[in-house]
Amino acid sequence: MLDSCQNAQERWGGVHKLIDRWLEERQELVQAFRALRDAKPAFADKEQNRDFCAVLVDYVSAWHFEVSEQLVSEAKAFGDTRGLELATQINPRIDESTQIALAFNDHCEKGECKDTERFAEKLGKLGSLLHERFELEDCLIEVLHNAHKEEDAVQA
Repeated sequence: MLDSCQNAQERWGGVHKLIDRWLEERQELVQAFRALRDAKPAFADKEQNRDFCAVLVDYVSAWHFEVSEQLVSEAKAFGDTRGLELATQINPRIDESTQIALAFNDHCEKGECKDTERFAEKLGKLGSLLHERFELEDCLIEVLHNAHKEEDAVQA
């Protein structure tokens, strides 16, 4: 998971400060996830749970309220119908993962992380979901960035 995160930063780093900051948040999320996953028992450190959930909520919120919004605005400005169509297809899947991430956060906030097996199972499912989400986000960024980069080069 972290390797693909670093790969994304290499591909799009410097493209846009917003995306750079958001990709840094992604790395922080992956590191917090790994630390929580590797903790034995995972629920023992309530502060670690709280810290992970805070990073998780910040990350998924940043996509919805900043990054996705910016990408769609840029696609509209460039008349990028392909990018807008892709966003229409991908964003509902990302929205689903957001709801699951927020439910995980709520679960932990209610103190329901005390069952080690259930917590480990939920965390494992969340990890798989985040991996898929990262791929979807990367796909959308790549299509929009490449289309706009090419148009900028033609206009120059």
